[in-house]
Amino acid sequence: MVRDLPGLLRPGDLLVTNDTRVIPAQLTARRGEARIGITLNQPLPDGTWQALARNARRLREGDQLRFDGSDDLSAVVLARDPDGGIALQFNQRDDAFAALLRQAGALALPPYIHRPNGPVPADTTDYQTVFAVNDGAVAAPTAGLHFTPALLAALDARGIRRVSVTLHVGAGTFLPVRSDDVARHRMHAERGAISAVAAAAINAARAGGARIVAVGTTSLRLLESAVTEDGTIAPFAGATELFILPGYRFRAADLLMTNFHLPRSTLFMLVCAFAGTPTMRAAYAHAIAAGYRFYSYGDSSLLWRHDL
Repeated sequence: MVRDLPGLLRPGDLLVTNDTRVIPAQLTARRGEARIGITLNQPLPDGTWQALARNARRLREGDQLRFDGSDDLSAVVLARDPDGGIALQFNQRDDAFAALLRQAGALALPPYIHRPNGPVPADTTDYQTVFAVNDGAVAAPTAGLHFTPALLAALDARGIRRVSVTLHVGAGTFLPVRSDDVARHRMHAERGAISAVAAAAINAARAGGARIVAVGTTSLRLLESAVTEDGTIAPFAGATELFILPGYRFRAADLLMTNFHLPRSTLFMLVCAFAGTPTMRAAYAHAIAAGYRFYSYGDSSLLWRHDL
């Protein structure tokens, strides 16, 4: 059980958690009488937003959009690409935009969470981790959903330390690998940051012989995006498109806590790379036979790196 985690770790081990906070990224736009569902993905350096649009074929560059839930929020379509992606220029930025987004937006819950009438009030807290601080994710870093104040207190009492990094999980996390040649799959970029303070704490823990425990594949991918050849974590601020497949050489983490992932997903490929494909096939066969729950609100696992 997740509550057994303190006993599975050693005093001095360092948990690396993801402190991203999920924003209400699901919007209903109107172009005249046409209704268009939009999911914000990430802001771009010029202040525009990259988003995914249902019925994107109805949109053209220059279209003006209004949004249900707020008379004060509007946007212009700057560009559209063939796979449903659009670039939007909103009429507000920064704190003013965030306030209007809270009015007009809803959590973009994964499609397998059945909400025929939209998110329910409990999702507002249930779909945020206890570590959530920095706004920007479309989806929750779900390994962190298992942590509670009581578990954190037990980890503290055991002498297990923790540090936070930030990876804003994007809408691309829901996309399966559709190509038979996995090397042709394109990962959607996600924004992340590791502060100098966090990097120093991780490096000091490693130098002192402690194990680095990544809480979630998001934390792990960010660490691996920032690690140098000798295993040192460098401060990081930017986007990562790192796609981890079996055969990848990990340098940043020793253990990984993660939920159970779907076939043909980049996340299942990552855990096979981390713990070994035979181990993960056996683990998933057990999980299916025992009725474990998959997906965001499902069960978790603690994996040891296969090459240690």
